Amino acid sequence: MAKRGGFGGFGGNMQQMMQQARKLQEDMQQAQQELKEMEFTGSASGMVEVTINGENQLLSVSIKPEAVDPDDIEMLEDLIVAAFQDAGAQLQAKTEEVMGPYASLMGGLM
Repeated sequence: MAKRGGFGGFGGNMQQMMQQARKLQEDMQQAQQELKEMEFTGSASGMVEVTINGENQLLSVSIKPEAVDPDDIEMLEDLIVAAFQDAGAQLQAKTEEVMGPYASLMGGLM
């Protein structure tokens, strides 16, 4: 007597796995969209702040007047870079937090 369900009786399980994979993909895309809409503000010495979005696009820069020294422009440049790096680190941490579970789940499906 021949088994029904294709793949030696695993047809139902395969269909269920495909549905779970589709749901996982939808959830992952939603998480990615939410991440893109988030904003992250980095700061350097309380003198410079930069805000980026979840796509690492620069949204704003705020510089306190006391950070502006015409005789030391290099310090201001360094503060801007440091603030941007701080915001980027926050974005990276949040990305790992939000997307990490999906990476491990996707690895299990591969």
